[in-house]
Amino acid sequence: MAKEKIVLAYSGGLDTSIILKWLKETYDAEIIAFTADIGQREELDGLEAKALATGASKVYIDDLREEFAKDFIFPMFQAGAQYEGQYLLGTSIARPLIAKRMVEIARAEGATAIAHGATGKGNDQVRFELNAAALAPEIQVIAPWRLPAFRERFPGRAEMIAYAEEHGIPVTASAAKPYSTDRNLLHISYESGVLEDPWFDASAPESKDMYLLSVDPEDAPDEAEYVELEFDQGNVVAINGEKLEPLGVMEKLNELGGKHGIGRIDMVENRFVGMKSRGVYETPGGSILFTAHRKMESLTMDREVMNVRDSLLTRYSTLVYNGFWFAPERIAIQALVTESQKNVSGTVRLKLYKGNIIGAGVKSPVSLYNPNIATMEADPTQAYDQGDATGFIRLNALRLKVGSGVEQNKG
Repeated sequence: MAKEKIVLAYSGGLDTSIILKWLKETYDAEIIAFTADIGQREELDGLEAKALATGASKVYIDDLREEFAKDFIFPMFQAGAQYEGQYLLGTSIARPLIAKRMVEIARAEGATAIAHGATGKGNDQVRFELNAAALAPEIQVIAPWRLPAFRERFPGRAEMIAYAEEHGIPVTASAAKPYSTDRNLLHISYESGVLEDPWFDASAPESKDMYLLSVDPEDAPDEAEYVELEFDQGNVVAINGEKLEPLGVMEKLNELGGKHGIGRIDMVENRFVGMKSRGVYETPGGSILFTAHRKMESLTMDREVMNVRDSLLTRYSTLVYNGFWFAPERIAIQALVTESQKNVSGTVRLKLYKGNIIGAGVKSPVSLYNPNIATMEADPTQAYDQGDATGFIRLNALRLKVGSGVEQNKG
């Protein structure tokens, strides 16, 4: 009889390298390794050979960078998503795309299960499995970190590193430098190991070698650099006059942001599973895009439309963070976002300097800003009569006066 097939989300890192071999031995199954190329760059070098040598029967390495930028990063940035006021959701937004492609491969290969290396304490297990459930509820999910037999064999990273050395599996993690990373087109994250101590200073000189996407802001150029981003319906379509597709936009912005030390975030966040965790992130291009988009909206988006959209931002950001990208409520909010972006078109000019993104001008053919109305000088349009403000203020003050009177009468 043919062996069962399991599709494994494979990064070539410590966890998934060990898991590939463990799954093959434990389930006596055929393991199909799948890696989504979403901007890891050199991390993909030699990955196919490594997966095959570790025991995979087949390897998929699919270039999903353009789809990632166009169908996931750009819609999320149109919404202005930001988790807990800081995190630009670099890891979170990659998971639904990976899950989508995994179930497509599983169906094409006749696999009965997919597997991942996310730990039982993290968010990624939830993201992978919720997205997979929304797309292919019939496919089983194997999560080794939640299985007692796996945890007994590998109670920590030290045992996994020893196992890898014993079986000749090359990994980048070591006992001396055990923090983990996750890199894609939008960002790179660092967590665990020395970073588990929130008092540890990740910006200290001895930590400089950890960062891969950006220079230390202190070492960035002493001269500021200007950049112009052209928007069309909420999406950047050109940088400094050069027309670019979404992938090109992200690559160019990452280059510019990294050069000027932009996009570093060190935060303690609330995981969906209930605990707090410390993460360090580099999001150079995303930080520029986020700032530019907001400035473009300030000129072109109706106030009440913005208020409605912003009232849903916390909910939207949490849905992405928690793994509900394919949930009907996220899709419904996205439809509202798309409608809100129809006039978010024009050009934003920014100044990049030593980790800072400084607004340097904004213009649009559909600008809602009218200098003749806003001017403190005489209004040639006569659209605004300052005397009208008296009644406006009186009506808005009414409830405050009534409430104040009630409180005074209490005394």
